[in-house]
Amino acid sequence: MKVILTSDHGGVNLRKEIADLLTELGVAFVDTGCDCEGSVDYPDYGIPAAERVANGEFDRGILICGTGIGMSISANKVPGVRAALVHDVFSAKATREHNDSNILAMGERVIGAGLAREIVQTWIGTEFTAGRHQNRVNKITDYENK
Repeated sequence: MKVILTSDHGGVNLRKEIADLLTELGVAFVDTGCDCEGSVDYPDYGIPAAERVANGEFDRGILICGTGIGMSISANKVPGVRAALVHDVFSAKATREHNDSNILAMGERVIGAGLAREIVQTWIGTEFTAGRHQNRVNKITDYENK
């Protein structure tokens, strides 16, 4: 698995924590987030990362901003992306099993590092169950391809 990791200014600290976790887990990743203290625009980081997941360069992406909302909205504008805004472990598992999410969005101002690590570990380690969920994912893909 190859992951792209990014953040705007609001997610710098949590992104560094997640980078450490991915290293510990032995997950290959590229960090494209900003290391700035000043305000930047989340679409400038989220959209390019989402495009790289959609085109197959990366299997999954992890996007972090202050709330995760801006990153998830931006990423979901890219066809082929199923970005899930997650702030609990149950949803992290469900979005992989049921939605085959390929991007995880989180908010540094919403959750702490310990919970974020649990979420990422769960999300990375959970596979899509397909079955009845495959039809639902196909409906999303079909709509995108109209």
